[in-house]
Amino acid sequence: MALTNNQTVLDWIDEMAAMTQPEHIVWIDGSDAQMEELRAQACATGELEKLNQEKLPGCYLHRTAANDVARVEGRTFICCRKQEDAGPTNNWMAPEEMYARLRRLYTGAMKGRTMYVIPYSMGVVGSPFAKYGIELTDSIYVVLNMAIMTRVGRDAARRLEDDFVKGLHATADNDPENRYIVHFPEDNTIMSVNSGYGGNVLLGKKCFALRIASHLGRQQGWMAEHMLILGVENPQGEVRYLAAAFPSACGKTNLAMLIPPEHYRKAGWKVWCVGDDIAWLRIGEDGRLWAMNPEYGFFGVAPGTNVKSNPNALATTRQDTIFTNVVHNLDDNTVWWEGLDKNPPEHAVDWQGRPWNGKTSSEKGAHPNSRFTAPAKNCPCISPEFENPQGVPISAIVFGGRRARTAPLVYQSRDWAHGVFVGSIMASETTAAATGAVGVVRRDPMAMLPFIGYNVGDYWQHWLDMGKTVANPPLIFNVNWFRKDKDGNFIWPGFGDNMRVLDWILRRAKGKAEGQKTVLGVSPTYDELDKTGIDYSEEQFNANMALNPSEWKAELESQTELFDKVGKKLPAELEEQRQILIKSFS
Repeated sequence: MALTNNQTVLDWIDEMAAMTQPEHIVWIDGSDAQMEELRAQACATGELEKLNQEKLPGCYLHRTAANDVARVEGRTFICCRKQEDAGPTNNWMAPEEMYARLRRLYTGAMKGRTMYVIPYSMGVVGSPFAKYGIELTDSIYVVLNMAIMTRVGRDAARRLEDDFVKGLHATADNDPENRYIVHFPEDNTIMSVNSGYGGNVLLGKKCFALRIASHLGRQQGWMAEHMLILGVENPQGEVRYLAAAFPSACGKTNLAMLIPPEHYRKAGWKVWCVGDDIAWLRIGEDGRLWAMNPEYGFFGVAPGTNVKSNPNALATTRQDTIFTNVVHNLDDNTVWWEGLDKNPPEHAVDWQGRPWNGKTSSEKGAHPNSRFTAPAKNCPCISPEFENPQGVPISAIVFGGRRARTAPLVYQSRDWAHGVFVGSIMASETTAAATGAVGVVRRDPMAMLPFIGYNVGDYWQHWLDMGKTVANPPLIFNVNWFRKDKDGNFIWPGFGDNMRVLDWILRRAKGKAEGQKTVLGVSPTYDELDKTGIDYSEEQFNANMALNPSEWKAELESQTELFDKVGKKLPAELEEQRQILIKSFS
């Protein structure tokens, strides 16, 4: 039975069903009973495997096809009427041409299968931030993941209006040559076909919450960003919030769930996670930027997650979690992955379902991009404001990357426009483990390069325009936890000790730290960083903060490739900011 009377919604579902030709249509009401029934069905077909319910209550294992293990940026499109509106960093095809191509792939794609209709909300239902959509899918795995990652069911269905975001997913033949993840921002439509991997088929995540939402935000005067949100509570009980953007492999999830150093904890400091991946920001009545995490769960990378690196994330996975492409430990019917501990199981099945002995095998048991989908409410440090429909006020925005040299530990931008420039030139250096080549600089503006739903030049202009609209904008900072000394060792201890830098950032935002002026903006003095409990000399600090003019001149010149690519859409203010720095270092 349909959960809405909205005729626009019902007509669209009828149209998609006529094309895909499912045998059954089932509406997802979000009830525990329905979810349990779907889990049982998925276990019966082998789509899921039920894990040890004593050790991992409510947890299940899933495997994707071997050719379907990650987002496929080369098959991801932004299809708007004008190619210029998609910009130079997105794949584009004319909407009519793409619709025709997809129609051929979708026709009859659900024959003999069930179409599940998932009404869902991005954000707290009824919140001024919230946006609503429907995903149609033939995959129970998608239904169960969407029920963790978003707020699904009757409450969301009641909110559906004519401008809802439409999402159609069909697993079809899982053919990589005909795999498409397509966004039609002018139609509020997302279409995914021939994939079963979460990043391509959980359409509420990057597809809606970033690509479509960034387009909506530009139209409606708000922002959708690839940012974590965390709150820092001082011993007096005051909580200040920051939003932070980092490219992959820069410790984003670890920072979102940071555990403060011991002496901070003993003094009464706490860190609260509001979100680990996506932030929607809008201007509040008080003239500040307020942020909300539109998601309801975490879709995290499993390898490397352990008691030391991120105990909060690990604890989050211990109940009601779906594990994808990890090792299945047959001895106790649990899961394992590289970096979990130093005791790989001997009697196990790897991510492709093959017998695997962790003691003797030279091959990895879990896929490097294996995942856990876990409810945010499981997280030990989830913020009490997680369900606040108004979101949280942002005191600081932080950009960061992985740079062995050049970028100092932390600096504050001179003003909003300079802060936007700092975000626009964000970059990380590849690691040998990731690519086999060390130190290759990859630009990833605001960590949004694959997720901007329109022209990157217009995106930067929207940032600049927001700064002119926000009466009390947050301060903008840049951090780099990964600077190395001449011997190749990290200078800064990182992990929980990053709290010391956040402490300084929030004191700056409150006007309680003077800092020192540099050509980049404002940096801390050695005395302003709390060094209690760590061995961090003034010599190390100076090495961490040093600005080498020749390195910076080369850095600024290297940005011309991206800026030239943006062409006439490049905001003049950003080029002005670049020229100011070039002169400062000349």
